[in-house]
Amino acid sequence: MRAAIIDEPGKLRVGEAPDPTPGAADVVIKVGACGICGTDLHIADGEFPPAPFPLVPGHEFAGEVVEIGSDVRTGIAVGDRVAVDPSLFCGYCTPCRTGRGNLCANWGATGDTVNGAFAEYVAVPAVNAYRLPDSLSMGQGALVEPLSCAVHGLDVFGAQIGERILVVGAGTMGLLLTQLLAGSGARVSVVDRNAARLPLATTFGAEHVATSVAELDAAPFDASVDVTGAPKAIEDAFDALRRGGRLQIFGVAADTARISLSPFRIYNDEIRIVGSMAVLDSFEPALRLLESGRVSSEGLISHTLPLEEFPEAVGMVRAGTGVKIQIAP
Repeated sequence: MRAAIIDEPGKLRVGEAPDPTPGAADVVIKVGACGICGTDLHIADGEFPPAPFPLVPGHEFAGEVVEIGSDVRTGIAVGDRVAVDPSLFCGYCTPCRTGRGNLCANWGATGDTVNGAFAEYVAVPAVNAYRLPDSLSMGQGALVEPLSCAVHGLDVFGAQIGERILVVGAGTMGLLLTQLLAGSGARVSVVDRNAARLPLATTFGAEHVATSVAELDAAPFDASVDVTGAPKAIEDAFDALRRGGRLQIFGVAADTARISLSPFRIYNDEIRIVGSMAVLDSFEPALRLLESGRVSSEGLISHTLPLEEFPEAVGMVRAGTGVKIQIAP
């Protein structure tokens, strides 16, 4: 089959890879759509330590079941259209046994630690495949995974009616979080250096938008969420908080990145700082939010490109072109 392959950091190509075969509890998916995520860029640059090389990336995907393992008992059938939770938790470490599988000591994910869906076919655990309603396209199905990350982020972060919340970053994740926060009754402001993305943030419920935190009149904020992973953006999000505020670091940074925050202010103002890691019991709720229309995908998928153009698509993501760029193998 054809697949996008990262041979080592900085070396990306489209070439031949072995066809996947299902394990006893697996299904093989013919990939219909797979979104490019910021994590994929970190993997390509060698900035995501769990990723081995060579690797076929791709963890935001949907497709059609074409083969089923001998022990599959989930009711999944050949021909079913599915969205796939990429999470691969071991099930026996302390985090897994205490309901925090996203912090698994042996954490893995399709496309992050094992070959993923920037390919014609991919094998995944059958229990991770969720049937797509007829009303959702393959492209929308590939949005379920990022939305499930946003749902988990909101579960961790919380939001109260009327809170003033700053979202730093208006890419796919920032726009999904904007919808969830506005839908929960928060008053949302969104900042992104790419002004072309800001009208969509307004459409999704942002009261104020700007290209920098300094331009906003709504500060200080009750809470802020950084979706960029950029140290300066995180520091700006922290500085924009009122006393007693809270900061969520949602965006993926390089593992070597560092930020400069005032420990005195964290102490004196009782600032709470939390992270949000991947997906946890949030895939099914995300699928239902998209199916019901309570979260809209309108305008999010800006480009759909063939697999052979994957390297060019990665360049577009780095350049900030569009919003969500997907590959249709």
